[in-house]
Amino acid sequence: MNPVSAEIPASGQMYGKTRVLPICVYYEDTDAGGIVYHANYLRFAERGRTEMLRSLGIYQNDMYAQTGLAFSVYKADVHYVKPAKLDDVLLMETALLELTGASMRARQIIYLEAQAGHRDNLVQIHAQVVCMNKEGHAVRLPASLR
Repeated sequence: MNPVSAEIPASGQMYGKTRVLPICVYYEDTDAGGIVYHANYLRFAERGRTEMLRSLGIYQNDMYAQTGLAFSVYKADVHYVKPAKLDDVLLMETALLELTGASMRARQIIYLEAQAGHRDNLVQIHAQVVCMNKEGHAVRLPASLR
């Protein structure tokens, strides 16, 4: 897999079991030096997971309205390798690693689009997301979502 963001629609694209989402770094994403603020990588990761769910026909607002269930990040392990900068085009790669009774684990890697198909790995995130009911308790994923 070696996608180039010019070939990927703005909503992303599936490559096997991995969803790739292009993200452009805007001024609002950066600090005074034009470097992406560290917490914004978690926002980018949320977009990646959301678009993966949408590609599978799971719309979180509809899911909550119909079932009272929502997803919540339980744990995120973030490894910062290199910074992204203003106007960079990033590729957010999201892959589902594991599905258990009430949670799912995803690996997310943020790459910088580079020349000649080369990508610089900027950030790696391993996230565990749990399914929760309206009362805030973890519950098993319904069979329809599995």
